[in-house]
Amino acid sequence: MNEATRVLVCDDEAQILRALRVILRDAGYEAVTASTGEEALDRASVKPPAAAILDLMLPDLDGVEVTRRLREWSEMPIIVLSAVGEEEAKVRALAAGADDYVTKPFGPPELVARLEAVLRRAKPEASEPVIAADGLEVDLVARVVRRDGEPVHLTPTEFELLRTLAQNRGRLMTHRSLLVEVWGVEYEDDVQVLRAHVANLRGKIEPEDGPRYIRTDPGVGYRFAG
Repeated sequence: MNEATRVLVCDDEAQILRALRVILRDAGYEAVTASTGEEALDRASVKPPAAAILDLMLPDLDGVEVTRRLREWSEMPIIVLSAVGEEEAKVRALAAGADDYVTKPFGPPELVARLEAVLRRAKPEASEPVIAADGLEVDLVARVVRRDGEPVHLTPTEFELLRTLAQNRGRLMTHRSLLVEVWGVEYEDDVQVLRAHVANLRGKIEPEDGPRYIRTDPGVGYRFAG
């Protein structure tokens, strides 16, 4: 990985910040550290990083609020760090636009693998067609989504989820198949993550009293019906 790839890291524990800096350095990344939410937002705005790793529990703004504010202007991949038992906070972070979460304590290989996965999903595809369905256009080459001609801003993970569903139009995609395709095999049972992202995606592409592109098969999965 290019050493110039900058990753914003925000945690209020100095020991964890030092550890994250070493982990990222050894993996070929440059860590830009912050110990508060406001400091993280300042650093991100001055020189936007390629991705962000944010602790959920911060002394000023929590990681959910930092994620929400970053999403107002950036589509950078965001990973949140959470302690065991913070399930509700994880869901709120995903709903705010986070792409992934890692539970503390975590191993360096796991964190680096998660980071590389979200960065990979953020890269444009080499060559794919445009999928059109009832006012919705998904340009898989430019990674652009439009609804009734107006651009819809999706996070990298939301786009990957929509791409997977749209390319399998009409086919029921099980929870497991979507999780493995979009997030990786280590997520195959994490239905909570999938539901949060589907809800976010629907909120962006499905207008009130308009077409419903994503259909739910309760307890089984989803299908793109546009």
